[in-house]
Amino acid sequence: MPDFGLSAAQTAALDAPILTALKTSHAPLALNARFVSRYPAEIAPFAAFHEETPAAHDELRDFVRLGPVALLYPDAGAPAPVAGLDIKIDAKVVQMIATGLAAAQPGFVPETLGVADVPAMLELTALTKPGPFASRTHELGRYIGIRVDGRLAAMAGERMRPQGFTEISAVCVHPDFQGRGYAKALLKSLMVSIAARGERPFLHLYADNPGARALYERLGFVPRQTFVFRVMAAPA
Repeated sequence: MPDFGLSAAQTAALDAPILTALKTSHAPLALNARFVSRYPAEIAPFAAFHEETPAAHDELRDFVRLGPVALLYPDAGAPAPVAGLDIKIDAKVVQMIATGLAAAQPGFVPETLGVADVPAMLELTALTKPGPFASRTHELGRYIGIRVDGRLAAMAGERMRPQGFTEISAVCVHPDFQGRGYAKALLKSLMVSIAARGERPFLHLYADNPGARALYERLGFVPRQTFVFRVMAAPA
């Protein structure tokens, strides 16, 4: 696996980004059992095994009572099913890591989004489906947006923060405002601010989204590894 100028120890956090984030920067948000941790459902569905055992599957089933769970499995064959849970999404995702620093794009001044912007953020993510986004997802990090005539035209933000890294997520543009460079501008702004903290930007995208991948590659992101992204829920 390429290390992109970092040691294996430095990049180890990216091999289990959900668990590492829940143990470090997002530890105050974590709901912990003995073998499983997850975010509160209103923040994110993400969960991770400390160790995958039959007891861990029991704990995961308990956590599903709070809402669906989403896990990242190493791409090494089909993950073992969890008895009693329905699989809602089973997809390959590519983890990409920034290899350089993109300069901020002149002419765009994104605004920081907060609690008052949640309805607009939920509306935009429901329309564009960039990935899981809930009523308190914005608490995970800094979210920024671009408005046009009072409408939220585009947004992006910070999600998981395993030690030394920050994930860029929820990159989306309203269909009415595509083709104006908004996604690129927001990505560059976040890359600059993340690097200013001494952290390395990374992100995940569905493997079948070549358009997004091409944009990220133009900004200096390169593929690092592939995961199986599995969302599970209690039977209807």
